[in-house]
Amino acid sequence: MSYVGPRARTRGVLAAFALAGCGALLAAGCSPPGGAAARPGGSPPGPASSPPPPGASGGPSASPSASGPPAKGQVTVTGVVAKDLEAPWGVAPLPDGNLLVASRDKGTISRVDVGTGTVTPVGKVPGVAPGGEGGLLGLALSPSFASDRMVYAYFTTESDNRIARLRYDEKRTAGDQLGAPDTVFRGIPKGLIHNGGRIAFGPDKMLYAGTGETGETGLAQDKKSLGGKILRMTPDGQPVHGNPEADSVVYSYGHRNVQGLAWDKDKRLWAAEFGQNTWDELNLIEPGGNYGWPEAEGKAGKPGLRDPVAVWKTDEASPSGIAWAAGSVWMAGLKGERLWRIPLAGAEPVAEPEAFLQGEYGRLRTVVALGGDRLLLVTSETDGRGSPEAGDDRILTLTVR
Repeated sequence: MSYVGPRARTRGVLAAFALAGCGALLAAGCSPPGGAAARPGGSPPGPASSPPPPGASGGPSASPSASGPPAKGQVTVTGVVAKDLEAPWGVAPLPDGNLLVASRDKGTISRVDVGTGTVTPVGKVPGVAPGGEGGLLGLALSPSFASDRMVYAYFTTESDNRIARLRYDEKRTAGDQLGAPDTVFRGIPKGLIHNGGRIAFGPDKMLYAGTGETGETGLAQDKKSLGGKILRMTPDGQPVHGNPEADSVVYSYGHRNVQGLAWDKDKRLWAAEFGQNTWDELNLIEPGGNYGWPEAEGKAGKPGLRDPVAVWKTDEASPSGIAWAAGSVWMAGLKGERLWRIPLAGAEPVAEPEAFLQGEYGRLRTVVALGGDRLLLVTSETDGRGSPEAGDDRILTLTVR
């Protein structure tokens, strides 16, 4: 795996704490507000029994670690495992170390051989209707992938955003290795903007999904809507016993557009979301928490609303994926074109967020923890809002501290 160094880019790098005016709208290429109304979830009624959510007893901030990482970190780009990808979004590492990668606009999943960089078509996800910020978004492997071979995908259709699982059979012909989709959850509002899309299985083996409010801001505070939420469900798409409200998959609300989900070593859930004109956010998620949108953006200090742990001017971040490694949350910035490090001691930052790779690889979409001090970083220059150069888009390997 050979290292390809940073490229010179034709546009200048934004200075720190640049003017914020309508930064997030520009970062996302957002059109004026207006999205689909909320639709009911596709799961049968009735809660399912499962372990309680991480951090539910005493809240996620209980029992913080005694010490944190150093205030100053370091990032080294160690290689490029794939290039010439088209609008990559979700990434799911396979047990053998190779990767499944979703193309947002093509609606396809490909397998990346991390040793050779070879990209092999796996199959097309039926029903994907790309447009604006919608398409084939997050990927996650079943907690029982070794036996069931199920890949979960969050995607936009003509009528909604939904989550389906597809059986992956690598013994079949390349391009025809996906089984028919089994929809486990449907009815998440869709729009040209703010479709959320990140999915992940938590330490409790439950499925979490970050959604957006489609530009229709009122959905975020409406607990009956699935828009502007973090959802928690069983692998079959059922509400989980221990969720804040019975028979509901809604885990937290008051979000604008959640595209980053990650758990730290103490099983606390962190989420990144886009602000509007002023502040992007990193939030520590507590069950039933109201994270303020549209009543608050950034640290408002309003009773009943959860303030973010860290904020950024929208020109500096426009955050998408996050991962936890080496004692820090690592956050990919789209418009900010940089990787942010947020060092943590338990639930509290030990220093100001620190930026790396500023302007070197363009827009950054997804970060994946590989264990220890290793990360994957996915660029997003071919999504219609970047300035692609030869080799874009690519997946980089990093070592961090």
